[in-house]
Amino acid sequence: MKLGLNLGYWGAGNDADNLALAREADRVGYAVVWAAEAYGSDAATVLAWVAAQTERIDVGSAIFQIPGRTPANTAMTAATLDTLSGGRFRLGLGVSGPQVSEGWHGVRFDKPLARTREYVAIVRKALARERLTYDGEFFTLPLPDGPGKALTLTVHPVRERIPIYLAAVGPRNLELAGEIADGWLAIFFDPDHAGELLAHVRAGRDKAGLGMEGFDIVPTVPVIIGDDIEACAEPVRAYCALYIGGMGSREKNFYNALAVRMGFGEAAERIQDLYLAKDYAGAAAAVPLEFIQRTALIGPPDAIVERLKSYAAAGVTTLSIASYYDTLESRMETVRMMPELLAQAGLSEA
Repeated sequence: MKLGLNLGYWGAGNDADNLALAREADRVGYAVVWAAEAYGSDAATVLAWVAAQTERIDVGSAIFQIPGRTPANTAMTAATLDTLSGGRFRLGLGVSGPQVSEGWHGVRFDKPLARTREYVAIVRKALARERLTYDGEFFTLPLPDGPGKALTLTVHPVRERIPIYLAAVGPRNLELAGEIADGWLAIFFDPDHAGELLAHVRAGRDKAGLGMEGFDIVPTVPVIIGDDIEACAEPVRAYCALYIGGMGSREKNFYNALAVRMGFGEAAERIQDLYLAKDYAGAAAAVPLEFIQRTALIGPPDAIVERLKSYAAAGVTTLSIASYYDTLESRMETVRMMPELLAQAGLSEA
């Protein structure tokens, strides 16, 4: 199992710290560093900056928002980042949610699975440097009855095939990820109860006539190391509450629905009620400790070593950590410790 580092959203006041963490992850042998975007910093600029100041580590988008770019523009960005980084770019894509898609990008959030399928097909075709034509429900290239031409990407990516990842939560999206992508970006991944989720991914792989070998399963996992479980859980609560309570509307929140499917229906409803009422502290306090223990790595080093074995046994191939410590020193120590704990678990490739 490899290690990744998720920097989250840029622009939260700790940008220099994030760059230092990325450089340290590069030095100690992490496989990939990810950057996200919502309606603030864009991931592409951040990844170009990080790639310019690292040497070996891959840089990945987790995620580029599908409604925020045309597929051809995404292909241009992916090819450029792959070239500038010397073949180190990984393309993570996601549909975002209805509030951001319609409120920020002005793109209707309709038929997200069908749109994603067409989007990925066009991106792959463009990156393969084929003449770009497509006739779909959402995208038509070139536009008919106009001056548009079928063009070919002029940039040559370093690699013949840039890996594409999908951020997926629901069963149908998981199946789509297995069918058309090279990897899955997961959130709130519980290794002890991941069988059903991975069954959907395998169904997609089967549909495409592919096996699981080479398919990268990449959960982002908060990590807080310490002896006091409650104290370790505390910094993770706001993150959980944000997604379960605030990422979407009351009617459509994918993360809330995931928490319900995981057996936390009553807590998910209360977290959402509090969050939407702007009681953010109350929403964080309402996140069950069990939920955090199941979806994060918290506790003393020995316990984390054992838990790492569970992630590997569940099929995780790249575990991307996210650190929620207040200080750079503590976050840096976590980045340095994780390869050691992975080695103690017998999972290091070195």
